[in-house]
Amino acid sequence: MTPAPRIDVLPDDALPDQALPTSRIGDDLRGLAKLLVRGVTTTTDLAESVHASILGLPAQLTGKPRSTRTRGIPGIAYQGVRSTAGLIGSGVDNVLARLPSSWGQSALSHRREAMLAVLNGVMGDHLAETGNPLALSAALRINGRPLALDQQSWPSTLASPTSRLLIQVHGLCMNDLQWRHRGHDHGEQLAAEHGYTAVNLHYNSGLSIASNGRVFSMLLQQLLDGWPVPIKRFAIVGHSMGGLVSRAAILDATRQSRSWVQQLDQIVFLGTPHHGSPLERAGTMLQTALGLTPWTAPFVRLGELRSAGIQDLRHGTIDDADHRGIPTARQLPAGIRGYAIAASTQAATAARAGHTLRGDGLVPVASALGQHSDPRLALRISTSRQRLVEQTGHLELLSSPEVYKHLRRWLA
Repeated sequence: MTPAPRIDVLPDDALPDQALPTSRIGDDLRGLAKLLVRGVTTTTDLAESVHASILGLPAQLTGKPRSTRTRGIPGIAYQGVRSTAGLIGSGVDNVLARLPSSWGQSALSHRREAMLAVLNGVMGDHLAETGNPLALSAALRINGRPLALDQQSWPSTLASPTSRLLIQVHGLCMNDLQWRHRGHDHGEQLAAEHGYTAVNLHYNSGLSIASNGRVFSMLLQQLLDGWPVPIKRFAIVGHSMGGLVSRAAILDATRQSRSWVQQLDQIVFLGTPHHGSPLERAGTMLQTALGLTPWTAPFVRLGELRSAGIQDLRHGTIDDADHRGIPTARQLPAGIRGYAIAASTQAATAARAGHTLRGDGLVPVASALGQHSDPRLALRISTSRQRLVEQTGHLELLSSPEVYKHLRRWLA
């Protein structure tokens, strides 16, 4: 009989803030100023659009197109607010940009990292497009510190690299430090018990899944090209969106003939919405409903603020071609063993009683297991490599002893 796994429970803040790299306060202030200007202009646009819809209702009834801009004094007033906000924002940005780089250096904190991850998850594509300093850049990190893969000397920064490599990929609105949940980190535990070197991907989850996959693929190639010891075991564990980003990276590596994908032995999906999440589909339906009447149509732009990453979760999109109506099924290469763990907030007795099991609160069970009624869209993960964890929520997958038991069995 397999012994129960030993779970090491440490404080969630076991990694002190002082151990994290530093940030420049001036850049944070510049980013916040840009967001404030964006908030003012977006609110002004929305207010003017509602105003224009009301004033233009008689014309719309005769078939004329709806206008989002007002004329006369109201139009001048709205434009004045936008112009003033833009001028103030530009002035503040110029002043902060000229501050010396040594001014306002401070250690990152877990709270700041968490807030930044949420902000990027919600509007990370906008932050990147506008050059906002708060936009995250993808990096492979250990204990919150990035590996400088662009420098030839980077392998020397590894404390004790081993022949077993584990890459963990976090989900939407999260960061790599949050693999520690309720005092437990799957990667750290596997490193301590089974000799893995755990490396985490940190990325802007508001960007499209396909674009994050391409960057992840390039980072993995750089990592394996410079790994200082021969690799005997290479595995990826992806939580939630992280599983989709990993699949997108595998797809990119296959197309670009990157050698790292041939070294990958296993990939484990934890609560990954392979076929999408109902919450995002509900958001899309609400956005469509708002556009049905002239009174609510201006509020459609609020739904459009959802990041590309969030919108990709509607159907679990991992490829740019999927947006053009091509089926979303992308099978794993034959040499990679795939595993899937789904969670349900209910007990399995509910299924035995004839009820359909609810998912983990965010992802349905079938979606997490890659199952689909259309065989062309099913991920075709062997049932022997699928597991259902009962009475567990989406985030609890990160700290569940039962999940770790499966990870240890599959990866050790």
